[in-house]
Amino acid sequence: MGPGQPTFEMKLADYFRERLEVLADELAPPPHEDTLWYMGNMLARFGDSEQLYSYDHGAVTIRPLALLYKDAVDASDHRTRCLILRQLGDLALFLGALFPENFARRGIRKDYFVGMGGSAYDYLSENANHHRHIFSELASTFTRMLELVARACARESAFDATDILNLYQRWRQTRDPVIADQLRALGVDVSDADRIH
Repeated sequence: MGPGQPTFEMKLADYFRERLEVLADELAPPPHEDTLWYMGNMLARFGDSEQLYSYDHGAVTIRPLALLYKDAVDASDHRTRCLILRQLGDLALFLGALFPENFARRGIRKDYFVGMGGSAYDYLSENANHHRHIFSELASTFTRMLELVARACARESAFDATDILNLYQRWRQTRDPVIADQLRALGVDVSDADRIH
């Protein structure tokens, strides 16, 4: 880390926090201030390529979310598992908000990021040593946070009908309460989903 690095990262974090705060005022209810602080710092951290990329098998790359999940499952201790899941949740939020088109071309849709990131944050909301309330909000409002981060980074990437349908189909298969919360945040009522009208 160079001598100018911490100042740059702090200024970048301040910039993102300000952008997030302005845009969050448009949401009802707005995200908690601590959550906005966390996301601003996360965006600044990933502004440093050393925090985003890893060296794996002779190449500099972003570790795939599925492999991070496997690493978390295989972790030998609680602390390591939480650190890996935090990286997984943060990467899912960052990549899903900023680069959805790149992944869509490879057949990876937004519901994948919602499932991976929302589940990682959900685990942390119950098991992390710190910031459980932040992880809880990120888990239950992951789709809203994807949109908020995309807008803060000047990206327009609203969920379209196909994204919502894929998320709904995943919920129908798994009944995952995190996905149910994501659907509710998008305005989809899942309370009577099995009732035939």
